[in-house]
Amino acid sequence: MLDQTTLDRLRSASVAEGHHLVDGAWIAASDGGRMEVISPLDGTILTTIAAGTTQDANSACAAARRAFDDGRWSGLAPSARKAVLLKWAALIEAHAEELSVLGVRDNGTEIAMALKAEPGSAAATIRYYAEAIDKHYGQIAPTAHGTLGLIHPEPVGVVAAIVPWNFPLMIGAWKLGPALAAGCTVVLKPAETASLSLIRLAQLGQEAGLPDGVLNLVTGAGAVVGEALSLSQDVDVVTFTGSGSVGRRLMHNAAASNLKRVYLELGGKSPNIVFADAPDLNEAATVSAAGIFRNSGQVCVAGSRLLVERSIHDSFVDKLERHARTTVVGDPLDPATQAGAINSLRQLEQNLSFVEEARLAGRTVLGGSRILTETGGYFMEPTIVTGVNPADRLAQEEVFGPVLAVIAFDTEEEAIAIANGTKFGLASGVWTADLSRAHRMVSRIRAGVVHVNTYGGADLTVPLGGVGQSGNGHDKSLHALDKFLNLKTAWIKL
Repeated sequence: MLDQTTLDRLRSASVAEGHHLVDGAWIAASDGGRMEVISPLDGTILTTIAAGTTQDANSACAAARRAFDDGRWSGLAPSARKAVLLKWAALIEAHAEELSVLGVRDNGTEIAMALKAEPGSAAATIRYYAEAIDKHYGQIAPTAHGTLGLIHPEPVGVVAAIVPWNFPLMIGAWKLGPALAAGCTVVLKPAETASLSLIRLAQLGQEAGLPDGVLNLVTGAGAVVGEALSLSQDVDVVTFTGSGSVGRRLMHNAAASNLKRVYLELGGKSPNIVFADAPDLNEAATVSAAGIFRNSGQVCVAGSRLLVERSIHDSFVDKLERHARTTVVGDPLDPATQAGAINSLRQLEQNLSFVEEARLAGRTVLGGSRILTETGGYFMEPTIVTGVNPADRLAQEEVFGPVLAVIAFDTEEEAIAIANGTKFGLASGVWTADLSRAHRMVSRIRAGVVHVNTYGGADLTVPLGGVGQSGNGHDKSLHALDKFLNLKTAWIKL
């Protein structure tokens, strides 16, 4: 953890204006436009970033295309690309404190989580894929005598990576690591409300030796920059984490342009199911509370629907309520804080609207208010809503805030039906001491991840991806490389 002197210094440091990175140069928006960066800690203007235009996005895509086509990155020996990425990972670790505090000031994540989940995770991810570069081989097909069939994995080309605001470094690295390891070039588009740490990450990439044009970065509004990237004829793959509405738009634009691949992680309404025979109900309550209240619920895999067997419902909710009441919400740069700021005023208002709708529908609401502090920032207390009907909007739509919808069930079959009763399928959890039941639930829950007697914490060795309207494709693990590779067959008569 940061010492107080370092924390105070980084907290008060001025933040330079952000620019685009195109073909190795840091440049202003083509029309000179700027966007204010509002800190959720106090509602004040932290700095400004370049407000990207369609021209800016197209210039970045053209630079990435040139860099890919001339082989300045993909043509390097695997060991050379590996060395650059390993140096980048080391630089991220060396600047972890700076990156963490910069990100917290920009998006509101509590510092204890930011240190681990942002630069810590980003460095580990870049290193993981760097190590994979010279260990990923082609294949020889089992062909008839007199014929040789070779399968060559080749980089797909230019990748547009569009990253959300909740964990920009972690999720950004999930996309950058495998794309660059595969030999692709990238145009990175950060979220408008969380660009600063990714700008710094790109600077460190240059310092590590990424050739000009291999990593480009354009900031600005998604409706402008993201739109241009998804329509670009120079882009071969779009990888995106964010909302379903934007994901649909990206797929439409891909079809309307060059049929580029589109990989989407679109969030979820993840069920966390607690049976009466859970091995430790106190641990289940502690972990379940963290699974929705950490980072103020701004986590894609957050366990936002809690399904509790009716016989233990009331006592389990009591345990959760104690955790909610004692969760320390406040200044994200205070090491004692357990839940930081909501990313933006718009997001806070959306969270509160879900709670108010539930209250008007007669649901029981524990918490659910904005925490007003003298800072003027955006804070919300942990909220538990009981008596939720599985058809309620609160049980069907992603809130992306510290709001837990609690639903009682009586049987395993009912729990499965409720768990699978949304359009989403990203993550889930099951708490039970019955091994057979655990395996049945893993098999029958429609989700990309099923946690058993835990929630969260899966590392890079396993993939993260959704089913249904939670998206397609996978981040993390060696499977993530598949998104950025083409398979070429060589059929040779001997």
